Parts: sequence; C-alpha cells; structure tokens
Amino acid sequence: QVQLVESGGGLVQAGGSLRLSCAASGRTLSSYVMGWFRQAPGKEREFVASISRSGSTTLYADSVKGRFTISRDNAKNTVYLQMNSLKPEDTAVYSCAADTGWGTRSTENEYTYWGQGTQVTVST
Repeated sequence: QVQLVESGGGLVQAGGSLRLSCAASGRTLSSYVMGWFRQAPGKEREFVASISRSGSTTLYADSVKGRFTISRDNAKNTVYLQMNSLKPEDTAVYSCAADTGWGTRSTENEYTYWGQGTQVTVST
C-alpha cells in the first residue's frame, strides 16, 4: 500500500506557473502508474495527466496539452506536475493517484490510491 501527499498548490495570476508535487511513502514509487486529476467546484473530477512506471510514456488531457508536464523521480519517490500558462479555468483541487499496472491510465476507476489534494486557484 502507498500513501500520497500533494503539495505546491496556491494562488497564481493567469499566465503564471505552479509546480505540484506528489510524495509517496509506504512503497517504492516505481511500482506504480501515476496520474493527476482535478475537480473544480460543482464539477466532476477530470483526468489531467498520467505517467508510466519508468516515466517513458505520458498522457495528457486535451485541455492541458502543451501547457502542463508530468514527470517523476522514482529515486525521490515523487511525481510532479509542472503547470504553465495557467488559466482561470484551471482552478480546481488537484489530486494525485497511483495504481499497479503498466502504461498510462486516464479514468478514475483505474486508480486505487489517492491523495487528499491541493488547491490551485488562478485569478484573472
């Protein structure tokens, strides 16, 4: 079993950048496919990005492609989400998720372990 803790959220102006981190404990991160999801007020949680165990394969939602980058450092047991050119519509609680398996995953029910989330607010 793995425990996930997100950090790095905050308030940023439109056009700015943030880097989110997801620190894992309990088991080595290299055993898991990792993903980032977000949930805005009044909306369902949606997929943002996923990365394979080795980091060689990534997958992005169309809404963030070209602006966000997911990466991982298995030696540090941490996954990152670099967010550039932020827009007000990116405002949400961002959560990381993990699951055993291979490749990348883009749906909630493919992930077993979840963090508590970190708030990202983008102002105009």
